[in-house]
Amino acid sequence: MLFDVTRSELADIFGEDQIATLPPTVFPPSTVDTEGARLLQTVGVPTGTLWLREPDQNSGRLPLVQDLAAAEDFENAPKDAGEWPVIGWLLNAHLALDPGSGKVHALDADEETVQELHTDVSSLVQVTLRFQRLLEEFTFTGDDGDEEADFERLEREVDRICQETSSIDPLPFLDGETVWSVVGEEIAMGQRFKGHSPGARSLFG
Repeated sequence: MLFDVTRSELADIFGEDQIATLPPTVFPPSTVDTEGARLLQTVGVPTGTLWLREPDQNSGRLPLVQDLAAAEDFENAPKDAGEWPVIGWLLNAHLALDPGSGKVHALDADEETVQELHTDVSSLVQVTLRFQRLLEEFTFTGDDGDEEADFERLEREVDRICQETSSIDPLPFLDGETVWSVVGEEIAMGQRFKGHSPGARSLFG
């Protein structure tokens, strides 16, 4: 694993009710015992920014890429991409796990593109954790005169997450077009703060 992520760390920050996991039964047999699948089963991810995929009601399994579209329709998709389980959803992208390499890919069905998004699932959990924590803990002063300084401070926090992540895994913020880069830009502009968070209360009253 690139990042040391634990269930207890997530629970201490977000509480058990804000952590989502995937049971072993939803994974294809060839994937269930891979490191990435085990992390999603035991550690999970905080909910809010990224959503884990619901299994198919009939099969009880996660959909595969080939259930969404023909893998050959996606530009530069590996030959075995059709067999990857789709584990989540972020912005407009399906997130699929390559059980062979352990990488997480973002697939845009509308643009028919596939992009490496994380070197492993621990990176996915880490970025989700850090952005979700920023959304839940960041506080604006609420003073109109300090609004510009508040947004500069927020932007610095987003930049710090991007830089510290990229020093270990460059994929999530490889360029300004990745889905995580877009999420970071939205957060820096004051979007994505939920009503119960200190940031939302100070922004919107």
